[in-house]
Amino acid sequence: MKQYGAEFFGTFWLVLGGCGSAVLAAGFPTLGIGFVGVALAFGLTVLTMAYAIGHISGCHLNPAVSVGLWLGGRFPSSKLLPYILAQVAGGIAGAGVLYLIASGKAGFSLAGGFASNGYADHSPDHYSMASAFITEVVMTAMFLLIILGATDKRAPQGFAPIAIGLGLTLIHLISIPVTNTSVNPARSTAVAIFTGGWALSQLWLFWVAPIVGGALGAVVYRSLSEEKS
Repeated sequence: MKQYGAEFFGTFWLVLGGCGSAVLAAGFPTLGIGFVGVALAFGLTVLTMAYAIGHISGCHLNPAVSVGLWLGGRFPSSKLLPYILAQVAGGIAGAGVLYLIASGKAGFSLAGGFASNGYADHSPDHYSMASAFITEVVMTAMFLLIILGATDKRAPQGFAPIAIGLGLTLIHLISIPVTNTSVNPARSTAVAIFTGGWALSQLWLFWVAPIVGGALGAVVYRSLSEEKS
């Protein structure tokens, strides 16, 4: 239960910190933190939680990561569903706190998307569904490659959170214009529930593509890292 609690609070922080930076600070009021700031915020949430709870739960904070680690032989199947449920619940709680904060501003509206992920008309720069799907698959695959490599027992010890946090930052710098960057079904679900409408109707892509990408990343890393007998 401590592991599930750690995943809950870790994902809570990821959504509150990452999506919160997009909703509250990205364009405030004209000189906001912008895409670079939002990308850093997401990376920093993972970096800080990796040091805070990595020794408790492994700090997955992401169903696609849990699936990838399971396929990579690093995570038991018995914990997969409870981890995913804890992550989704923590994300929703983080989005709920963010909503309470954001709605305290006069003129607040969910019409801006509440940091939801989308494609076509709801892509920040109007990229197609195909572009969004490819982006989410490839970015999640690379994220798993980074995670599995950085946490390998043969890698330099103690630096994995830095590599993973910077990796997620880079992923956001590349893909925010395409999908608003998911690579994380729990993060996407959390804010889509509050946005409703189009965000919920497009949510399927932000479950399927990251999980496909996570599985692909795990398979690629296993093929690269297996030592010959």
